[in-house]
Amino acid sequence: MIAESISVLVDIRKYDGSVSARWTATRLGEDGHGVWLSTAQGVPVISAKGGWTSRFAYVMLVPRGEWWTATFCADPGPEMYCDVCTVPEWNADGTALRMMDLDLGVVRPRGGTAHIEDEDEFAEHRVRYGYPDGVVDKARKTCEWLTEAGRRDGDGVEPFASVYRHWLGLIR
Repeated sequence: MIAESISVLVDIRKYDGSVSARWTATRLGEDGHGVWLSTAQGVPVISAKGGWTSRFAYVMLVPRGEWWTATFCADPGPEMYCDVCTVPEWNADGTALRMMDLDLGVVRPRGGTAHIEDEDEFAEHRVRYGYPDGVVDKARKTCEWLTEAGRRDGDGVEPFASVYRHWLGLIR
């Protein structure tokens, strides 16, 4: 685990190319699970629907070659929020990250059980944006895997069980 402090533009798009969310995070470092970014409470976020500021501090794991990202939030945010997306891609110098949001999310509220969110949005956008069958299959399989992997208190797999706590502790 290497501690770093590099600004990273996180650029998440919808399948049609419109902005889903865009903000600047800080690269904390990386480990065997991927690259860890942090976002402080109050960071401005831009989207096609308007802007907002982050409600709480969090760390985001960007795994290598996977169809998801995982966000782990400080109180009072959800313990875990995983976004199903296309494989995240870095620019050459590691200062920008881009992916396509595929709508599905797996959320584990503090003290709760992991569950799937936004299935209705996924169904609507599948038609509107014309998701290819291969993308639909991969998104659904990824969502199912995240739901199992994100089980609470060590019943899940790393980094969802406890590894994230180290990284979250760096920003509190």
